[in-house]
Amino acid sequence: MTATLDSKATRAAEAIANARRVTLKIGSSLLIGDDGARHDWLAGIGDDIAALRAAGKQVVVVSSGAVALGRAHLGLKKSNRLDYKQAAAAAGQALLMQAWERAVAPHGIPTAQLLLTIDDTEQRQRSLNARATLDVLLAQGGLPVINENDSVATDELRYGDNDRLSARVAQLVRSDVLVLLSDVDGLFTADPSRNKQATLIDYVPTITSEIEAAAGGSGTAGVGTGGMRTKLQAARIASGAGCATIISNGHGDHPLRRLAEGGPATFVAATGVPGRAYKSWIAGTLAPGGTVTIDAGAQRALAGGKSLLPGGVTAIDGEFERGTCLRVLDLEGIEVARGIAAYSAAEARLILGRGSAEIAARLGYAGPDELIHRDDLVML
Repeated sequence: MTATLDSKATRAAEAIANARRVTLKIGSSLLIGDDGARHDWLAGIGDDIAALRAAGKQVVVVSSGAVALGRAHLGLKKSNRLDYKQAAAAAGQALLMQAWERAVAPHGIPTAQLLLTIDDTEQRQRSLNARATLDVLLAQGGLPVINENDSVATDELRYGDNDRLSARVAQLVRSDVLVLLSDVDGLFTADPSRNKQATLIDYVPTITSEIEAAAGGSGTAGVGTGGMRTKLQAARIASGAGCATIISNGHGDHPLRRLAEGGPATFVAATGVPGRAYKSWIAGTLAPGGTVTIDAGAQRALAGGKSLLPGGVTAIDGEFERGTCLRVLDLEGIEVARGIAAYSAAEARLILGRGSAEIAARLGYAGPDELIHRDDLVML
């Protein structure tokens, strides 16, 4: 999918054309019809995803719909009781994945299901685990289909809606673009269902109080839980992670193709780029919980954009867990980098100075080759 149009309305098309990773969020009101999953519509989404992948892009899907499908499957009445929702989610997740597998099967795309709780993106160690899993799935050509783990999450530990979840996922995988398919063409100056004079806001450079006021409660429909306000909240999270957000109408066939052709949408700009925002977070926000000292060879490798391998580490100071931010010192004690540890301090000491081929024998399991992966390391 490519776009070369120049108007503000085509910012979304250009962002998708230039993206490396795209996170796509689809709500229940789009995916679920009167008789269950809208398979014909999903087939069109499958075609659109296949086209993005053929253009060299990696796609992650955040999909609602499990509760609605499970409720119908079990014959449960709609209820706000948590145990009813969790039972419906447990029954509906399999049906939701079947629908997605059916949608992308003609293109030979393997699907994979991830069910996340809020801890999986808010806690460093668990977020590293989730991101590592997603990186492997994407590298192997899989299509991750993500939903909140409604079967076990409590009200106190829930995202609350998949708009917020999709923003956290986009942040987790360092997406360039987050696409939120909605019930309307995007953000309007007023609720278009009540005010015929409302006009589409096609470009939002910054989410201001005026922009939030325009969101009101518009965009809420059907069996979904998210409205336009939650989409702007998601866009704010994504923007801070260097990810642009596109809010567009998901009704009708091939909504992603329409976007690529310059269809109407609201484009919320990002600040910076995903990798830079993440590394700025490492360098300036996280408090280091330990120190590693490296030899001259490892220092040259880091300067050349390589990862930090255990073989180049000469000393480890501090007690830390996997996911802790570490200071990286040269042999003179000068801090040259910071990064996120792939091992705990106890594990790191066991593989200190060792080659990657020796890690499994030293630890008793095959862990990452890197003590700090280059994606999780910033030079100072």
